[in-house]
Amino acid sequence: MNSNANVKKILILAVNPNQTKSLNLAEEVRDIKEALQLSKYRDRFLLEQEWAVRPRDIRRAILDFRPNIIHFCGHGAGSQGLCFQDEVGNLQFVTGEVLADLFQNFATQIECVLINACYSDLLGIVQSYAVQLHRMVCQLWQGKHQGGCIF
Repeated sequence: MNSNANVKKILILAVNPNQTKSLNLAEEVRDIKEALQLSKYRDRFLLEQEWAVRPRDIRRAILDFRPNIIHFCGHGAGSQGLCFQDEVGNLQFVTGEVLADLFQNFATQIECVLINACYSDLLGIVQSYAVQLHRMVCQLWQGKHQGGCIF
C-alpha cells in the first residue's frame, strides 16, 4: 500500500438482495481489481470492498474508509431507486434524492460516483448533486444488466 497522500481510495458497494436475480458481482469486482493491478498507475489507487451492503451500511463505510470514488454495483428499480436488503432480509430501495443528500455530506471528499445497476433512472437526481458540487457521477449501465462493465 502506498502511503502517498495522492492515493485515490475506491469504495465498491456490492449488493444483490435475495429477492432479485443473481448477478456476477464477484466477477465484476475481480475485473476491476485486476484492471487496477495491471495499470501503470496501480500505486495511485487503494480498493476497498463492502458486500451485501444494507442502506445503513453506506454512511458507515464512507466514514470508515473515506473514499474519493464510490462504485455501486447491484440492481436498480427505476424511480424507486437502487435495491438493497434490510436487516431482516426484505427488499429496500434507496432513492436518488437520499443518495444525493448523503453524498452532499461528504462533498469535500467524494470526487466520483459510478452506478452500475440496471434501470437506475435515479441518475438524474444524483447528477444534480454532481453539478451543484462539481463532482462526476457516471452510470455504467442504463438498461437490463448484462453482467458488469468493460473499462
